[in-house]
Amino acid sequence: VTLIKKAKKPYVFVGGGAVISEASDELKKFVEKVDAPVCDSLMGKGAFDGSNERYTGMLGMHGTKTSNYGVSECDLLIVVGARFSDRVTGNAKKFAKNAKILQFDVDAAEINKNVRTDAHVLGDAKEILKRINDKLDNQDHSDWMEHIKSYKLDYPMRYNRDILNGPLIMEKIYEITNGDAIITTDVGQHQMWAAQHYKFKEPRTLLTSGGLGTMGYGLGACIGAKVGRKDKTVVNIAGDGCFRMNMNEVATATRYNIPIIEVIFNNHVLGMVRQWQDLFYEKRYSATVLDDGVDFVKLAEAMGAKGYRVTSQEEFKEAFKEALESEVPVLIDCIINCDDKVWPMVAPGEAISSSFTGEDLAKKQ
Repeated sequence: VTLIKKAKKPYVFVGGGAVISEASDELKKFVEKVDAPVCDSLMGKGAFDGSNERYTGMLGMHGTKTSNYGVSECDLLIVVGARFSDRVTGNAKKFAKNAKILQFDVDAAEINKNVRTDAHVLGDAKEILKRINDKLDNQDHSDWMEHIKSYKLDYPMRYNRDILNGPLIMEKIYEITNGDAIITTDVGQHQMWAAQHYKFKEPRTLLTSGGLGTMGYGLGACIGAKVGRKDKTVVNIAGDGCFRMNMNEVATATRYNIPIIEVIFNNHVLGMVRQWQDLFYEKRYSATVLDDGVDFVKLAEAMGAKGYRVTSQEEFKEAFKEALESEVPVLIDCIINCDDKVWPMVAPGEAISSSFTGEDLAKKQ
């Protein structure tokens, strides 16, 4: 509490522990009392409402510039149930160098493992926040909040709205479902686009395999989520590489008549690996091209599901709306460009404050 009261530029970073401990209500109250901006990890999505004006997006390798710059400038980083993975910290020695680190975590092994803390509290995140809220008066950091808001205006998430691509598909899904769907994902570019461009308002509305990086996870998770929440629209976001890992489970969905929606971001490559090969390995593309004759629409139909292939924004909107009204599993094969990239990005071994976009790269070159 003393650390928080002394801070002039606090930032709250939320991880999966806040979801597991069901600490959302206490977290919201805490953030309001501290008067701070909020960012999250991939696994922390939904613990804090992604549509809240204090929210600045994901932190780290594919985090927003606002979150990366803000955390790099803050004087107190309050970490709720996150483990400082390398995808969040970038170069750990350069991470949040201006800040004191205050970490709340249930696992003693996560304290001082990757980043040294100035103070920590061991325990359940919900209980910790509840007790601190009782001891904390409302703080005022209006100048700091205005500074972070200016970053949000200066560094929005930009993408090409003229062609079908991952960010556009995710924003259309958000728009059509009113942000009320459960999203599951596999692993790769599509996973990052889902995390960046769908505003998760509640915990457990994003199901993704996190640090395990399990290609093929999403379809099974989607089936399970729909069985558990029949009242919800449940959508799996997959890459074509990931879909191949577990595509036989479409037959499971049809066998038990589970009306899921499978959206494939089909760029005919292993997109995330190709992105690294392109940016850091001099375009030496090895084992990433999937440009063969596999027809996912025919495959879906062969297993009893409906299949659509789309190449434009209008076709996607029409297919997705039909999928929502369907009472059987639906697969939508979205053809996108093999060289689309996830922006922003932090290069391996660099500080998160060095986050760059395609536009930044073009100017530099």
